[in-house]
Amino acid sequence: MNSLIVYAHPEPKSLNGSLKDLAISTLRTAGHEVRVSDLYAMRWKAVVDATDYGPEASNPLRVARDSGRAFDAGTLTPDVLIEQEKLRWADVIIFQFPLWWYTMPAILKGWVDRVFSSHFAYGVGEYSDTRFGDRFGEGTLAGRKALLSVTVGGSESHYCARGINGPIEDLLFPIQHGILYHPGIEVLPPFVLYSADRLTSEDYADVAKAWKQRLLTLDSTEPIAFRQQNSGDYEIPSLRLKEGVEPAGRTGFGLHLRH
Repeated sequence: MNSLIVYAHPEPKSLNGSLKDLAISTLRTAGHEVRVSDLYAMRWKAVVDATDYGPEASNPLRVARDSGRAFDAGTLTPDVLIEQEKLRWADVIIFQFPLWWYTMPAILKGWVDRVFSSHFAYGVGEYSDTRFGDRFGEGTLAGRKALLSVTVGGSESHYCARGINGPIEDLLFPIQHGILYHPGIEVLPPFVLYSADRLTSEDYADVAKAWKQRLLTLDSTEPIAFRQQNSGDYEIPSLRLKEGVEPAGRTGFGLHLRH
């Protein structure tokens, strides 16, 4: 299996760095080919601008149109083309990052903004009265799996249904559903490590054991059961979930789960 680790933390000796290193050694020992995109070490350019799309970039800049044109022409910048090729190569993508201000670090969001270009991650497929593109369960990255490995400073109780920060599933929904599932990647349940700032060396032994177990069961873990856009559950072209499809009483992001 080909495994890509996208790692976003500025400190190599951090807990995130240790989890990344453990993932590399565990997967390679299990026979995986492993590549790593260490975004801080790479000094990844995190902002989209006209330089991403060459001298043919429009003025004013139109990111979706320009990125699709540059993708089709093969003129996206070399750093972006390399990351896109890694995604094509990968069978599984692991994202290792801390939850900062309720989302991923800016450098990782910048990786998504630039690498998930039009015609690569979106804007593909048939758009008609009966179909609204190859999205949410279909697309150019279908057939791959992704796993978020996230460290969180707060206690688990802060991120439950009645916790002050809201359910962790809701906070990760924009990443898991909106970014990863959109181009067809199946998303495995996340590995979330709470109270990360208070973790002791004794605690880490149990964390490492649990993390290795998750890594060694990637093939057998069922993905999150998001609804496919073109499965018949949604009205086209409004993309509203059809009435009566969901279990009684279900609301919010949970509406977009099959069960």
